[in-house]
Amino acid sequence: MEELAGIIVLGIFAQWLAWKVKVPAILPLIVFGLLVGPLSTLWTADGHKLINPIFEGGPEGRGLFPGRSLFYFVSLAIGIILFEGGLTLKLKEIRETQRSIIRLISLGSFITFIGAGLSAHYIMELTWSISFLFAGLIIVTGPTVIAPILQNIPLNKNVSTVLKWEGILIDPIGALVAVLVFEFIRSSEGGMALTGHAFGTFVEIILYGGTLGFLAGTALYYIIKNDAVPHYLLNVFILAYVLMVFVASDLLAHESGLLAVVVMGLVLANRDVPRIKEILSFKESLSVLLISILFILLAANMNLDELELLYKDWRPIALFGVVALVLRPLSVFASTAGGSLSTNEKLFISWVGPRGIVAAGIASLFGLTLAEEGVENAEYITPLVFMIVLGTVLLNATTARMVARLLGVIQDTSNGVLILGSTDFSITIAQYLKERGRSVYLVDSNASNIQKAEDKGLMGIVANIYNTDLAEQYELLDVGYMMAFTGSDEVNSYALSRYSDIFGERGAFRLITVDELKKRHQVSDENIFSYTDDFINFSDANREVSVVHERELYNQEQFLDLMAEANAEQGIVPLFIKFPDEMLHVIPRDLSGLNVDDGGYSLVYLGNTLVEPAGEDQAEVLKAGA
Repeated sequence: MEELAGIIVLGIFAQWLAWKVKVPAILPLIVFGLLVGPLSTLWTADGHKLINPIFEGGPEGRGLFPGRSLFYFVSLAIGIILFEGGLTLKLKEIRETQRSIIRLISLGSFITFIGAGLSAHYIMELTWSISFLFAGLIIVTGPTVIAPILQNIPLNKNVSTVLKWEGILIDPIGALVAVLVFEFIRSSEGGMALTGHAFGTFVEIILYGGTLGFLAGTALYYIIKNDAVPHYLLNVFILAYVLMVFVASDLLAHESGLLAVVVMGLVLANRDVPRIKEILSFKESLSVLLISILFILLAANMNLDELELLYKDWRPIALFGVVALVLRPLSVFASTAGGSLSTNEKLFISWVGPRGIVAAGIASLFGLTLAEEGVENAEYITPLVFMIVLGTVLLNATTARMVARLLGVIQDTSNGVLILGSTDFSITIAQYLKERGRSVYLVDSNASNIQKAEDKGLMGIVANIYNTDLAEQYELLDVGYMMAFTGSDEVNSYALSRYSDIFGERGAFRLITVDELKKRHQVSDENIFSYTDDFINFSDANREVSVVHERELYNQEQFLDLMAEANAEQGIVPLFIKFPDEMLHVIPRDLSGLNVDDGGYSLVYLGNTLVEPAGEDQAEVLKAGA
C-alpha cells in the first residue's frame, strides 16, 4: 500500500515541480523513478529498491505487480495515452500546415529511422532487429516535452509553428511506426528476415488493428452523437470502450491493440464529435495521472546493471551524439530545403528535438516483452531509449533560450491580439485585425461561439478563464495585446487582473461598465477600451452593420467633428486611430492630446457610415467583415 501511494504522490509532485521550474515533466518523473528504484539499492540497508514494481515472491516478498501484471498495466496505460494522441491528429491540419512540417514528419522521420538503425548497429554492435527497433522508438518527439520550451521562450512564428505541429503530428505517427516495426520483428521471431510468416503476421496486425480501430471509432462517434450514453457516464464509458477495443484487437491479432486505439482516436478527431473538448479534457487528466504513475514505475523497474550498460561504456554517449547532433540537423535541413525557413531557424529547430513520453513508455513495454522472450540484445532497448529521452530533454531545457538568442529566433515584438469573448462584434473586429496582418485569437467558454469564429477563418480557444491557465497555451506566445470583450463586467476585470502582465505587454483593455459609463470622468485612464461605449453599444452597432470602416483624417477639426458625430449617432462605435506607420492605437479619453494635423491618420470605427463634415471630400471606406 505504501509503495502504491508513494508512486502517485511522487508522480503528481514531479508534475508540479516540472510546472514550477518550467521543464518537461518527464525529466523529474524519470529522475524520481531512478532514485526510488535502482539508485536506492546503493543506500538501503538490505540492498532492496524503495519501490519495486515487480513482486519478488515469498512470504515477505516486495513489489507491486506479480508475474506479467506490470506488462499488462503498461500496455493498457500506453493504449490510453496513444488514444489521446490519436484524438489530436486532424487530417485537415496536415493539409493546411507548411510543406516543411509535412516533410519533417515523413522524410525527416525516415532519415532518423535509417540513420539511427545503422548507428545503433555499428556503434553499439546490436543486432539489426534491435537496432531498428531502437531507431523506430526515437523518431518520436511530442507535445508534452515541446510545450514547456515553447511556453517559456518567445520564439518567432515560423519556429514555434514548426516545432508545435511536428510534436503533435509525429507523436501518434511515430508510435505507429514503432509498433509496426516491433511486430514485424516479433513475427519473424527476433530477426529481420522477410519470411512468409513474418509478412503474414505483419499484414494481419495492420488489417485487424486498422479495421477494428476504424469500425470502433465510427461506432463510438454515432453513440456520442445520438446521446446513447448519459452525460455523466460519457467519459468513463469511453475509457471502458477504449480498453475493450484494445483487448479485443489483441485477441484477434496479438499486439494489434495499440494500432487499433490510435486509429480509433484518429477517426474521432476527424469527425464532428459533440462534446469533443470535454472528452479531450478528461483524457488529458487521465493521461497526466497515468504518465505520472507509469514513468515512476518504469524508471524504478530498471536495475543497476542496465544503468551500467550506459556509464561504463563510451559507445552510448557516441550514439547519443550521432542522434542529437548529426541525425536531427540532417533530417531538419533535408526536410526544409527550398522552404521559407531561414538558416538560423533551421539551426534552432535542429537543436530542439527532445524525445518524450511515448518513446520512453513504449520502449519499456517492448523491452519487457522482448527480454521475456529471450531476444538477443533486448536488454539494451530500455536503457538506451531512456538515455536519449533524458539527454535530449535535459540538453534542450537548459540551453534552448540561450541558443534561441544566439540565433536571433526570439520575437522582437509581440503583435498578436487576444480577445476574450467570441461575440458577434468581437468576431467582426478580429476579422478586421486579421486582414491587416495581426495574429488574432478569440477565447470563450462557449464552444458554439468559438465555432462561429473558426467558421470565419479565425483562431479560437474554448476555455473558462477561471479554471484554465491560458499561459499554458503556447500558440499565444506572440500575443502582446489583450482585449476583454465579454458581456460580464466581472469576467473582464478578472481577466485583466490575471493576464494583463502575460498577454498585455503592449496594451490590455476591457469594456467600460454601465455604471462607469454614467460617471466616466471619474473612471481611471488605464485599461479602458472605450469611454463612450459599453457592451450593449458595441453589440447594437454590429447589429446595425457588421462592418469596420476606415475614415481618413485631414485635420484636427474634422477629427473632433467626426468623433462628436460618432458619439451622438446610434449604431456607430469608434475603435482605433490608425497612425501613419499603420499601427493601431486605442482612442484616448482626452482627444485634445492627439494631434492629427500632420496627415496620414485614420479613424477606425464599427457600424453605420459616418457622414463626412461639410466641405471635405469623402474618404475611402474600407470594409472588413460581413
